[in-house]
Amino acid sequence: MSYEEIQAAATVVRERTGRPEHTLAVVLGSGLGDYGADLGGATSVPYADLPGFPVPRVEGHGGTLYSAEPDGKPVLVLSGRVHAYEGWPLEKVVFAVRTAVLCGCRTVVLTNAAGGAGEGLAPGDLALIRDHLNLAGRNPLVGANDDRLGPRFPDMSAVYPAELRRQAHAAAARAGVELKEGVYAWFLGPSFETPSEVQMARRLGADLVGMSTVPEAIAVRHMGGQVLGVSLVTNLAAGISPVPLSHEEVRQTAAAARERFGALLDALLPALAA
Repeated sequence: MSYEEIQAAATVVRERTGRPEHTLAVVLGSGLGDYGADLGGATSVPYADLPGFPVPRVEGHGGTLYSAEPDGKPVLVLSGRVHAYEGWPLEKVVFAVRTAVLCGCRTVVLTNAAGGAGEGLAPGDLALIRDHLNLAGRNPLVGANDDRLGPRFPDMSAVYPAELRRQAHAAAARAGVELKEGVYAWFLGPSFETPSEVQMARRLGADLVGMSTVPEAIAVRHMGGQVLGVSLVTNLAAGISPVPLSHEEVRQTAAAARERFGALLDALLPALAA
C-alpha cells in the first residue's frame, strides 16, 4: 500500500460524495451497519467502487461508505471493516481509515463489539476506550515508512485523548445514555479468547477484549489524527460468561443496543465535527 494508492482512493471519495473535505470519520462495528444511511444528506458509495478498499467478508459487517452532514458538518461513515483474522494484510485493514484522514478527517471514531472482562461491565454496556493493549503481536507500521503518512516512530501516549472522552461523556449525558470506560485488548482471532487468555488480559489491565480497532487506531495516530474508541459489550468474556461464546450472541446484543448506540452517536457526531 502506497501513499499514492491512498490518495487515489481519497480523490474518488471526494468525487463520488461531492464533498471536497470531511472533518470526522466513524467506523461502524457489528450491529451498527445501517446507521450512516439514516443521517441527513447521506450519499452512499460501495467499498467495491473505491480503489484499494477491501470488502468485508464477515456477517454483520457492511461494505458501504456514507458521506453525510449532520448539523451541516461533513462526516464520513464507514459501514463495516475488514479484520486481520480474515487473512487481510494489516495495510489493507487500515486502508479505509488512512483514506479518511487524507480526506481531512482529523478525528476518527472507532466503534466495535467487545467482550467484557473488567469489573462492572455487562452485555449491552457502552464503554469508551481509554487505552489499548496490542496482544496480537502485529503492527500496521511494520515495513518501510513513508514520511508523507507519518513519522517512523509515532508517539502512542495519548491515542485516545482525554478531551475527546470528555466530549463523549457530555454527549452521553445529553442523550441519556450511560457510558463507561476501560482498556481494550486486541487479540488476533477469529477464535474467541480462552479463559486463561482473558485472565492474562485482566491482569495486564484490560477491561475489554476484541479482534479489531487497535491497528486502525495506530494508523490514525501515525498520520497525526486522534481517536475516540467506543465499545459495545456484547458478551462476557470466556471464563466469566456462564455459557459458550458465539457470534450469534454478539449480533443479538448489538441489535438490541442499536437504539442507544445510535442516540449516543446522534449527540456526539455534531459536537466532534464542529
